[in-house]
Amino acid sequence: MSKADEPQGNGTYDVVVVGAGPVGQNVAEHARAGALSVAVVERELVGGECSYWACVPSKALLRPVIAVADARRVDGARQAVTGRLDTDQVFARRNRYVTDWDDSGQARWVKSIGADLFRGHGRIDGARRVTVTQDDGGRQTLTARHAVAIATGSRPALPDIPGIKQARPWTNRHGTDSSTVPARLAVVGGGGVGVEMATLWQGLGSQVTLLARRALLPRMEPFTGELLERGLTEAGVDVRIGVQVTALRRPDPKGPVTLTLDDGSELEADEAMFATGRAPATDDIGLDTVGLATGSWLDVDTTCLVEGVEGEWLYALGDVNHRALLTHQGKYQARTAGDAIAARAAGRPLDDAPWGDHATTADQHAVPQVFFTDPEAAAVGLNAEQAARAGYRVKTVDVDFNAAQGANLYADGYQGHARMVVDMDREVLLGVTFVGPGVSELLHSATVAVAGEVPLKRLRHAVACFPTVSEIWFFLLAAYQRD
Repeated sequence: MSKADEPQGNGTYDVVVVGAGPVGQNVAEHARAGALSVAVVERELVGGECSYWACVPSKALLRPVIAVADARRVDGARQAVTGRLDTDQVFARRNRYVTDWDDSGQARWVKSIGADLFRGHGRIDGARRVTVTQDDGGRQTLTARHAVAIATGSRPALPDIPGIKQARPWTNRHGTDSSTVPARLAVVGGGGVGVEMATLWQGLGSQVTLLARRALLPRMEPFTGELLERGLTEAGVDVRIGVQVTALRRPDPKGPVTLTLDDGSELEADEAMFATGRAPATDDIGLDTVGLATGSWLDVDTTCLVEGVEGEWLYALGDVNHRALLTHQGKYQARTAGDAIAARAAGRPLDDAPWGDHATTADQHAVPQVFFTDPEAAAVGLNAEQAARAGYRVKTVDVDFNAAQGANLYADGYQGHARMVVDMDREVLLGVTFVGPGVSELLHSATVAVAGEVPLKRLRHAVACFPTVSEIWFFLLAAYQRD
């Protein structure tokens, strides 16, 4: 760090933020907007997992794969698409979007909002204190007058199975920063990371085998996984549902890896990637100094204040609170918490009633998520099973996209499905799910409808342009009225 970049504070700040990913940046920005002094601590790259190993690189890599798949669904364009993707150009595109893993631009942004950046490993050291240890062993203690915000994210959770350490499997980081296409790739896990990585590497030329214990994307509506399994299979992925890996073997560090499955069979691949969940990155941040369990998820209230800690000073945002492991939801929490910190510091009353300025209500009722697979899968709110389990009187409405002319013009022979889950007593939407090409761009309209609790009688007046894929709304509402 140059002299010009060195923090100018004296070690005492209104707010200390541990973690400079998108979540940490957002809470810092909103605390600064509330006229509070802020220190930001980061031990890796400023910009965090999302910017360099997750959302940004994965979508930069996936877009060429999906663009080619979309072109092949349109007569005239299909004939123009020949050959395979230029993987060197795909990787170069990824490198541009991750700025070649150079975080100087994001570091400058932290400084531009008036916050001080401390590079090193931040650990809580008692109430309102964070000790930063630099790579050279130097240490500095920061004191927070009002708040410490933990935004350290999560890390891959690898299963404890024989041979996994010696096999050195890929995680999401290898899946997004590799610039070599393995001839054979085994992807273990049928959640969001697993299905996106299977889509990506099959599109780049790997022969991919996807192994999942349960249905693909099991937290979404059942038809989602079924349509996605069909799409992956048609693309050439060997999808195996209901299998588990019991051991790995890689005697030659440069050779293939052998996966032993619970049915007694074996699978050989050049690389194996595990996408089997996440664990909180809280195992070495000093939680024990304030009475919390090391390595635990952190329970928070609606303002993201950590429960079980004396005083109103410790906040947990993003993945670490386990409410919704999605970057956009973590940023939403961070904006809300940053405003709440500023209000508490100024002695202003909090607006923490549901849907208030200082309440993360959407975490319970309107979380949007998109998986950039082929076909795309997008959903917001509750699925039918979740809504019924929560005690709502539910009606589900299902429509195939081929009912909408706009969808058929978007892709010849468009294949996709939509479902809305209706609260019959209030006649508002509890959840919406779309599966099909390009449906990610439909999701925000559904999110507005769910978060705004827009009555269906009013929603029918939101007219979709003809002929667009969003015409599906007309068919969903018409089916609801008809049934």
